[in-house]
Amino acid sequence: MLKKSRSAASSTCTLTFALPTASLGGPVSVVGTFNDWTPGAHPLRRRSNGTASASVTVPAGSTVRFRYLGAHGHWFDDAEADEITAEGGVVRA
Repeated sequence: MLKKSRSAASSTCTLTFALPTASLGGPVSVVGTFNDWTPGAHPLRRRSNGTASASVTVPAGSTVRFRYLGAHGHWFDDAEADEITAEGGVVRA
């Protein structure tokens, strides 16, 4: 699940990246242009609703590239991204 929340007052957009907890199989972080592709900078935290999520705030109107990094160096994409390219998912904030 990928959620976008725009704030007109601050010209920002909060992107929330969420995955079902049952599908994780270990620690997962979201990495991308918002954190210079730094593994572990934005780990998905378990929530009471059965998901694990992380949020980042980016300038509204920006284009963000991202991927998930799971256990054992397993990279994967989010099917709910606006677009998926060879470099990963793309979301327009």
